[in-house]
Amino acid sequence: MKSLVSSLAFLLVPVVALAGGTHSGGDNHNETMAIGKPAEATPDRTIQVVMKEDHEGEKLYFFEPEELSFAAGETVLLRIVNEGEEEHEFVMDTVAANAEHRELMAKFPEMEHDDPNSVRLQPGQEAEISWTFSEAGTFEFACLLPGHYESGMYGPLVVN
Repeated sequence: MKSLVSSLAFLLVPVVALAGGTHSGGDNHNETMAIGKPAEATPDRTIQVVMKEDHEGEKLYFFEPEELSFAAGETVLLRIVNEGEEEHEFVMDTVAANAEHRELMAKFPEMEHDDPNSVRLQPGQEAEISWTFSEAGTFEFACLLPGHYESGMYGPLVVN
């Protein structure tokens, strides 16, 4: 019985950690993901990505630009700016990984992020992500806060 309780307690640890609001550990900051990895070289160029909302428009929440394109092997400094009146986040990953992340965010909307491929910003804040896009493919950038993605806050990220 004692070992059964220990086994169950071990299985619940990840659930408790997620419910506590942390998304990912801090040890994966140099690992390569499908979309690339944190830059180790000087960026080739800087791209500004603006997050905001328009409660009168067709898309309630959106990014400017609406799509991003890079060359495989390119290192870019992404300057993310929240010009909106609400909190937003910028997450770049595969479409499948973002869908999985979005489901977690629906369950734990206050989840904090410690991922090198994302930032969460309050109105008026800005942050930078220096990234190397190592492999060609079609990916996605999105705000995965509940309701934001569904209201249009996502776009394609293409690596040629």
